[in-house]
Amino acid sequence: MLSSILDNDFYKFTMQQGVIRLFPYARARYRFINRGRHSFPPGFADALRKAVDDMAGLQLTRKEKHFLQLTCPYLDPVYLDFLEGYRYNPEEVHISQDGDQLEVGVEGLWYRAILWEVPVMSLICELFYMLGHAERISNEAILDNTRQKIERYRHLGVTVADFGTRRRYSYKVHKLVVEALKEFGTGTFIGTSNVHLAMMFQTKPIGTHAHEWFMFHAARFGFKMSNAMGLQHWVDVYRGDLGIALSDTYTTDVFLGQFDKMYSKLFDGVRHDSGDPLVFADKVIRHYKKMGIDPLSKTIIFSDGLNVEKVARIAEHCRGRIGMSFGIGTSLTNDAGPAAMNIVIKMTATSPHNGEWTEVVKLSDEPGKYTGSGEMIRQAKLVLGIDDAQNA
Repeated sequence: MLSSILDNDFYKFTMQQGVIRLFPYARARYRFINRGRHSFPPGFADALRKAVDDMAGLQLTRKEKHFLQLTCPYLDPVYLDFLEGYRYNPEEVHISQDGDQLEVGVEGLWYRAILWEVPVMSLICELFYMLGHAERISNEAILDNTRQKIERYRHLGVTVADFGTRRRYSYKVHKLVVEALKEFGTGTFIGTSNVHLAMMFQTKPIGTHAHEWFMFHAARFGFKMSNAMGLQHWVDVYRGDLGIALSDTYTTDVFLGQFDKMYSKLFDGVRHDSGDPLVFADKVIRHYKKMGIDPLSKTIIFSDGLNVEKVARIAEHCRGRIGMSFGIGTSLTNDAGPAAMNIVIKMTATSPHNGEWTEVVKLSDEPGKYTGSGEMIRQAKLVLGIDDAQNA
């Protein structure tokens, strides 16, 4: 069901290079979380197992490697040679089913296991609709709906990127969406997180890092050092490239407390992924002003469950105050008729030195997006001084 090893989000490859360079012995565990409490039909686990096993045949082609060499000069030749030789090992993925509930786990060396999350999620979504015989709207309707959306974004005067790989209806729908964005979105559509489709439609692959980057650093260096060490190691690898920092792994307030003048100047901006986007924007603007930095020289990438109406509200609030752009996911790639799935796959533990396992947690600005055990979440809040009343 997957035709390219690059059918994945760009930040998985950029993080993979960082892990190879800095933490080659680290191990990681990931777990599927069924937030939407979806019921899976009989035989689903077997179908997913077959699709995952088939991924062992994927490999980077010469044409794909050439695209990365030309488009992403910060991916060094050693890494691209590694990626050319990389093969998915399906033994790293454990799949089972108990009644209508699906269990999926991933375990392996972090630099290998890191690539599984996004394609496995996309496979779960596509198989869910396929095996459930969920009929979608026509190709023509998808193209027309996407055209109307990108025209509305153009009318708002904003730029948008496709961030919809993980929870897309299907690969075919995703391809149709990016085709329409490229055709009708000149000046508004700036790229996609999906590297395969970026190459196919000759647009920019977009992404930097995800929550797991900082979750690992918390396990390796402690909660209080997670943001600072995560940012510093990103700078060590990319030297100023890929300069959008994810801010909410342990709440934005904690992040901004460690986002000092050096990092505030060095990074091009921050990404919003949870909590009230208007409150977030105000906090970030105040932070830059406190650092003596013009907020209009920086950018917020908004990426939390966006649609045209939400983007319009955010754009009105931020225009003339700070730079902004928008990563649109499910509302583009899974607006095909049936209800979109609400699922994630998150890192749950890591072994930073190839020794004992350490549980990891994520404490977003929205408590509903927390991941990790209650006890570890309590410990993280205690160490970081996080007040539920202020961050709920």
